[in-house]
Amino acid sequence: MILKSDATKGVCVMILGAGVLTMNDAVSKYLVESYPIGQILCLRQTVALAVILVYVWKKDTWRDLRINDRTAHAIRAVMHVGGAALIVWALSALSITTVTAIVFSSPIVVLMFSMRLLGEHVSWRRWLAVIIGFAGVLTIIRPGGVDFQWALLIPVAAAVASGMRDLLTRRLARTDTSISVLFWASVLLIVASAFTIPFGWRPLKLDATLWLVVNGLLNAGAHFLMIEALRLGAAGLVSPFRYTAILWATIAGFLIWQELPDAMTLIGAGLLIVSGVLIIRCGNTGRTKTTGI
Repeated sequence: MILKSDATKGVCVMILGAGVLTMNDAVSKYLVESYPIGQILCLRQTVALAVILVYVWKKDTWRDLRINDRTAHAIRAVMHVGGAALIVWALSALSITTVTAIVFSSPIVVLMFSMRLLGEHVSWRRWLAVIIGFAGVLTIIRPGGVDFQWALLIPVAAAVASGMRDLLTRRLARTDTSISVLFWASVLLIVASAFTIPFGWRPLKLDATLWLVVNGLLNAGAHFLMIEALRLGAAGLVSPFRYTAILWATIAGFLIWQELPDAMTLIGAGLLIVSGVLIIRCGNTGRTKTTGI
């Protein structure tokens, strides 16, 4: 089949990117069964950083790595490290579908803080989307219910960290390049996770080494595909298809770990998808005011 428009290509690339991101999480979940979180993050990100460096070398765009907003870079990198560690930790304790669904509530965090930190106008429709999103999260974690697990708060914390990271990404978009943001966040993640070496890194077997390389390539590939999707098509059309990651996660969970989400998790995931799509759609018509941070 020939894809006739860039918009259609963008949608297909975003769906592919969501699938690659899910495969990245699936490999991380597999590795964390045998290796410490810090070891996985350090070695995985080293591979991803190598991909970034090859890209910069090929394009001869070393100047694009320059840092202009050091404070935002530093805080974003901390959020990136925290979010990545929390996601892998959550994957070690919960099903991949549950983790993916809860982490995808991060746009709610972005919306809640964007008015205060970025000076963006937030309409009542977007606040309605926030309420729907919160209902989705509460439906999944069921606080006070017999099925509640404290481990469910780990992906909630990861969603908050990811949301704050995305907010700072939007601020950095005014001053720094995307490749600069990716590069320095990767460097800090490698350095921070390397400090966990004294806490029990394990010798790598050959198959684990290969999976870590695959993990890093998938991580870098997912970011590239999602950026390319947004280049090809309008964000309002393309971005909602990121939520196909929940479908990919359900398939991966069933095929690899024989995990099937229960009805409440599926309902909560559905509410989060509705919330995310509403936030994206309403964002196309939102007005932006200029303010400091």
